[in-house]
Amino acid sequence: MSELPKCPECGSEYTYEDREMYVCPECAHEWSIHAVEEDVDDGKVIKDANGNVLNDGDTVSVIKDLKVKGSSLVVKVGTKAKNIRLVDGDHDIDCKIDGIGAMKLKSEFVKKV
Repeated sequence: MSELPKCPECGSEYTYEDREMYVCPECAHEWSIHAVEEDVDDGKVIKDANGNVLNDGDTVSVIKDLKVKGSSLVVKVGTKAKNIRLVDGDHDIDCKIDGIGAMKLKSEFVKKV
């Protein structure tokens, strides 16, 4: 039987598997099984501006006003992006922002909520 990973939020060893997610019963944090497998395979870990490790499905908050290229829209400080998806490339976060739509963000301009 394979050993389940500890919770990246609180370090609890009592995590359990629920379909495609790992769940921590102590802090209720959920993270993707595939994100853990990719971290082990690639060794690439994406971190936010504060150094916290980001995973698929996390919620992040923008820490700086960001101009949207090709339009007059601005993503304001404190705007939240829920259920992010990590991708390869310069802009390593795929997300949807209310009022703007689908966007790609750099992890250096967000913090984990």
